[in-house]
Amino acid sequence: MASRPASVVAATGIRRVFAGTTVLSGVDLRIEQGEVVALLGESGSGKSTLLRILAGLDEEASGEFTTSGSKAVVFQEHRLLPWKRVADNVALGVRGGDARERATAALEEVGLADRGGAWPSELSGGQSQRVAFARALVREPDLLLLDEPFGALDALTRLKMQALFGRLRAKHGFAALLVTHDVEEAILLADRLLILDGGRIAEEIAIDLGRPRAVDVPGFADLRRRLLALLHVPADPEEP
Repeated sequence: MASRPASVVAATGIRRVFAGTTVLSGVDLRIEQGEVVALLGESGSGKSTLLRILAGLDEEASGEFTTSGSKAVVFQEHRLLPWKRVADNVALGVRGGDARERATAALEEVGLADRGGAWPSELSGGQSQRVAFARALVREPDLLLLDEPFGALDALTRLKMQALFGRLRAKHGFAALLVTHDVEEAILLADRLLILDGGRIAEEIAIDLGRPRAVDVPGFADLRRRLLALLHVPADPEEP
């Protein structure tokens, strides 16, 4: 019998209550090495709350979880320090005498090799988010936690960033938990989809569409309709 891949995330019974309102009521979750899992759900369903718990940014949750290896977080807002140049933002908190060299290499990977000396205010939104990805990559994460990382970008820039994510994942082999509201993005980037509803994982769907993946591959439209139905969103915008 083949051995089961090692998990980078193992969570059991995660529960979080805010001011008497239960947001997460017993979430069980596993993410294997190199696996990309997309977490979908209606607004307020607790997607970002779960990600913050796994990132170690919320100590009020109950339940048990472990993460193995190194991890990094990319938020919807790039959160660059405006008083530090781009390369210094990427290298912030990185230990070792080669931190600057590693930052330069990470910037090159995201297509910004010539912007290390720029100020964050000189960057476009897409460039700023590329820097945020470089800041995560320089830490050589085993697990990348992504909270709507492309949500603030225009449609064209978003497509470019999705393609960049795919290339980085193929090269580095990190696992990722992607929180998103974008059903097509989830199908394009993930190996497995989770629907968060009622404080629990209500549905789990493995994606078997092959790679490289595009919106016109057979099966994509059917999966999109299925996900929209699970999220209580009409597939036809003219439906009530």
